Amino acid sequence: MNSISFRDFLLSQAGLFSASASGSGAVGLKTPALETVRAAFIGIGGRARGHLGHLLKLEGAKVVALADPGPASIEAALKLCEEAGAPKPEVYGNGPQDYKRMLERSDIDLVFVSTAWEDHARQSVDVMKSGKHVFIEVPAAVTLDDCWALVDTAERTGKHCMMLENCCYGREELFCLNLCRLGVLGELLHGEGAYIHELRGQMENVSSEHLMGIWRTNHFVKRNGNLYPTHGLGPIAQYMGINRGDRFEYLTAVASQARGRELYAKKKFPADHRWNQVAKWNCGDINTTLIKTALGRSVMVQWDETSPRPYDRLNLIQGTRGTFGGWPNRLVIEDETPDTHHWVEGDALAPWFEKYDHPLWKKMGQLAEKNGGHGGMDFLMIWRAIWCLRNGEALDQDVYDAASWSAVGALSEKSIAKRSQSVDFPDFTRGRWKTTPPLGIVS
Repeated sequence: MNSISFRDFLLSQAGLFSASASGSGAVGLKTPALETVRAAFIGIGGRARGHLGHLLKLEGAKVVALADPGPASIEAALKLCEEAGAPKPEVYGNGPQDYKRMLERSDIDLVFVSTAWEDHARQSVDVMKSGKHVFIEVPAAVTLDDCWALVDTAERTGKHCMMLENCCYGREELFCLNLCRLGVLGELLHGEGAYIHELRGQMENVSSEHLMGIWRTNHFVKRNGNLYPTHGLGPIAQYMGINRGDRFEYLTAVASQARGRELYAKKKFPADHRWNQVAKWNCGDINTTLIKTALGRSVMVQWDETSPRPYDRLNLIQGTRGTFGGWPNRLVIEDETPDTHHWVEGDALAPWFEKYDHPLWKKMGQLAEKNGGHGGMDFLMIWRAIWCLRNGEALDQDVYDAASWSAVGALSEKSIAKRSQSVDFPDFTRGRWKTTPPLGIVS
């Protein structure tokens, strides 16, 4: 019992700990190339319909089936398919569990999961157990047990499990990734990411066809942590090679008072409205989480969906030779920019983007911007992932990324509950981070 953890012992007895867990696991996972990627959806609301719209434009992708209990969501998705001249997908709308009947089909390769946060992991495990790849909306999981369930199932089934962290495919984020891989910023020391996005208006979406306003707001009632960390954190993790030469080791988190949602409810809704019946709003309006990595780097991740504050993802990466900061974009590089006391920014950055734009953006950026989705990042993410499946290549994000980036939610809750004491990260790679090379998309 000293050679494996008690948890792994229990998994082995349950038949869930396969030989893959002691080998390469899901690192660099490559699966047989698919001439046509036959896709299906669990949940086809607004976010998923964006992915559907991109899929319908791609060569080598076919939409086979849709599962969603909401008639209006299904109707809107079918209209997109009709407008694109695509065959009508089969519909599974007989309640929230009807997706399981869809998973019995043998003509599906890939399933998109775009449902309530708390359902992501369970449904994604069902997808992989049915022999299909899964793409999950963010965050991939809300508990550590769910993170481990994704990892264990992906390793056991040999199926791709990718979290759809679209911000990794923004032009600026790809530019930064290229700077880091080429060593332009020197040895990396520190990163900052955020999701600052005033979304109190979602509290008004409480109809049967807009359930997100209910389930998402309920997280603010029940939890207190960094509940949506991956948009800011994902790119920083890729710059630093997290799970690929380094890993998150521990974190500490603090939160402000929980005021904004309560005040908004009193201002916008009648006294008997569900949000004015909440006894206590638990989630602090702004959360700041600090992470230390195994190689000694530091990361700050902030999250605020409540305050009257302009949108921001920070996207700052600092090295021994220079720093890039986002929102607005700015850059300083020792001995290359005029001095280290003033940013190069605005129009003056154009030559730097010309020189260091990521090869993927150079090839696909114009098409991505034309097809849209947060400036083109959404289209580029879907295009790239489908390309990898069609060519039998490893995806840019794997199940270890999905688990590590999402785990910040649960771990920050634990830290706050312990007066901001540090909390250790699980090593979801089981030590493989030490020998896994950095993301190779640059070459």
